[in-house]
Amino acid sequence: MAEAEEQDTGSLEESTDESEEEESEEEPKLKYERLSNGVTEILQKDAASCMTVHDKFLALGTHYGKVFLLDVQGNITQKFDVSPVKINQISLDESGEHMGVCSEDGKVQVFGLYSGEEFHETFDCPIKIVAVHPHFVRSSCKQFVTGGKKLLLFERSWMNRWKSSVLHEGEGNIRSVKWRGHLIAWANNMVQQLMSRAVSQFETEFYISGLAPLCDQLVVLSYVKELAEKTEREYCARPRLDIIQPLSETCEEISSDALTVRGFQENECRDYHLVYSEGESLFYIVSPRDVVVAKERDQDDHIDWLLEKKKYEEALMAAEISQRNIKRHKILDIGLAYINHLIERGDYDTAARKCQKILGKNAPLWEYEVYKFKEIGQLKAISPYLPRGDPVLKPLIYEMILHEFLESDYEGFATLIREWPGDLYNNSVIVQAVRDHLKKDSQNKTLLKTLAELYTYDKNYGNALEIYLTLRHKDVFQLIHKHNLFSSIKDKIVLLMDFDSEKAVDMLLDNEDKISIKKVVEELEDRPELQHVYLHKLFKRDHHKGQRYHEKQISLYAEYDRPNLLPFLRDSTHCPLEKALEICQQRNFVEETVYLLSRMGNSRSALKMIMEELHNVDKAIEFAKEQDDAELWEDLILYSIDKPPFITGLLNNIGTHVDPILLIHRIKEGMEIPSLRDSLVKILQDYNLQILLREGCKKILVADSLSLLKKMHRTQMKGVLVDEENICESCLSPILPTDAARPFSVVVFHCRHMFHRECLPVPTMNSPTQHCSICSAKNHGPGGVVLEMKK
Repeated sequence: MAEAEEQDTGSLEESTDESEEEESEEEPKLKYERLSNGVTEILQKDAASCMTVHDKFLALGTHYGKVFLLDVQGNITQKFDVSPVKINQISLDESGEHMGVCSEDGKVQVFGLYSGEEFHETFDCPIKIVAVHPHFVRSSCKQFVTGGKKLLLFERSWMNRWKSSVLHEGEGNIRSVKWRGHLIAWANNMVQQLMSRAVSQFETEFYISGLAPLCDQLVVLSYVKELAEKTEREYCARPRLDIIQPLSETCEEISSDALTVRGFQENECRDYHLVYSEGESLFYIVSPRDVVVAKERDQDDHIDWLLEKKKYEEALMAAEISQRNIKRHKILDIGLAYINHLIERGDYDTAARKCQKILGKNAPLWEYEVYKFKEIGQLKAISPYLPRGDPVLKPLIYEMILHEFLESDYEGFATLIREWPGDLYNNSVIVQAVRDHLKKDSQNKTLLKTLAELYTYDKNYGNALEIYLTLRHKDVFQLIHKHNLFSSIKDKIVLLMDFDSEKAVDMLLDNEDKISIKKVVEELEDRPELQHVYLHKLFKRDHHKGQRYHEKQISLYAEYDRPNLLPFLRDSTHCPLEKALEICQQRNFVEETVYLLSRMGNSRSALKMIMEELHNVDKAIEFAKEQDDAELWEDLILYSIDKPPFITGLLNNIGTHVDPILLIHRIKEGMEIPSLRDSLVKILQDYNLQILLREGCKKILVADSLSLLKKMHRTQMKGVLVDEENICESCLSPILPTDAARPFSVVVFHCRHMFHRECLPVPTMNSPTQHCSICSAKNHGPGGVVLEMKK
């Protein structure tokens, strides 16, 4: 508490020594305020000697024998001239309608504040204590006690006379008395007493000017004397108000505040009094020239302390938690103070991040803070946290930040363009700014890519596509698909193919309805290697779509992709064979030429080429097997007869297609043939295997035939149902007559067709057996009779 002797009014905050204030991080438990207004006027001319607190008012006694009734603000409501000397104590009953006053000249007065009831008594010694019965207003409770050298009880009798009785004496002056219900507690120089029963007893090592309860703790007003460092003389220090926690054998100090009251240098221990209001946790520190009110700190005070200690984060959290209870603070104000504190400390990123939570959807405040960041050159810090939807700030705000990045950080600028929706700012303004920078650095890929994105948002897809193609950017295909830009790429097919031929071809083939095959082939005319990639993939998808280009593809495969030439020749039905043969022969493509010759029917030339060009007997044999032509085998044998390796190959493979004897008889005597023995053994083994296979097949055939014959016989031996629903297949009338007595004859064949006997042809010498005329006509064979019915 700062020195305030000259101040008449104003608040009095809690005060400690300057060194303690700087070092202490403990939050005070109480806050302080000087009682002013009428009190200030009183103490300018008089000095306070005692005070009593009631729920409705305060009663202040002075050294000049006056008693003042005050409201809680310190304004005077009533004044009583009780004595010319110091008032020692004032006592009030619970109703606040009766007051007891004692003074230094031995006078005791008990009177009604709002009635004429009054009692006067003068003693021969100073009376320090007076206490009226808490229920003095009742006629049965007209009692009060006084304390000097004796503790006297006064009570009014039934005849309105007052009588006194001694409760205690002989142990020094009575210092304090408290009356609660039917119990009286008092303290003297030696001991504290309780009428009826003991409550507590304790000793202290320091001067106590007053005690008051605070929940389960005690508030203690202490009188302090200290030694001067230079003179080593004692002097009166500021009084202290401590909160202590009583323990079983000692106590713990919870808080301690040094109070700078007016005139504390001249005060003694007896000059201080601690009075409290039980219901409100208010504590009044009374000194001759000052009255200070101490009260428990509320959430607003807690926030004040946190802000004073620059603990803004905790203050903001406390305000959010207690927003319904705080009265003097607003969450937004605390938040703004926090942002300013972070900026002053240079923690710009944290300050910007906190803006999201603190500013919320308040667009004007957002814009104000952005300009504040601009003034300190920290627009980049706040850019990631700007609102992008609700609320939306003025376009100028976003443009200002984009310009800041454009001047110093191309990558950061590009990031913002990607992340921010394009409707936050004026797109044309930013496009022009980027183009101006590209004039200085035309090949900057970051700027070019960003410009393409801006063009895309502005629906200027042509310019965007051109930039993407120049940069060979992977998003070019996505851009084309997303915005259906196929009409814009008809003259850019080569660029697309150069960038990524696989993706380009897939895209073109997937969208043939938008860019025709003819158009693509024409655009790629000067780039045959790309033309081949496109046509090859087209052919893989559909062998017939690009049939008009199959002749062209022969040369393209031959030039750029020979491994796929032969598969192409095999799968294509539109390829001109003569042209293909000409190209393959020119390039000496033997395998392809062999295939074409065989396909054109010139198998003997093809076989000759295999033998003469490839010298590969296995391939020649394989070719002969495919053609399955006796003349080819003969040619192969003739060509191989003087070549032992070829003979070995033939002996190993010819057995299943040509009689090996034909080859063996032609082998010249004395010719050395590699692995001849093994080849002959293999021929014999193959022959034996063929015999075994034939015998096995024969057994299976005979068994199956017998089984089927038996099954057919069983089936034909079964009876056939003939009833009125059946008809004659010749005359189409019911097979059975309607007249049961009439004689009839029915013929049923194994095919289940039925005829009247008279409807069938009469057997002749050439055809003595009757057959089903229907089945005979269909199968060109007879159907045998299975049953004949007569009656």
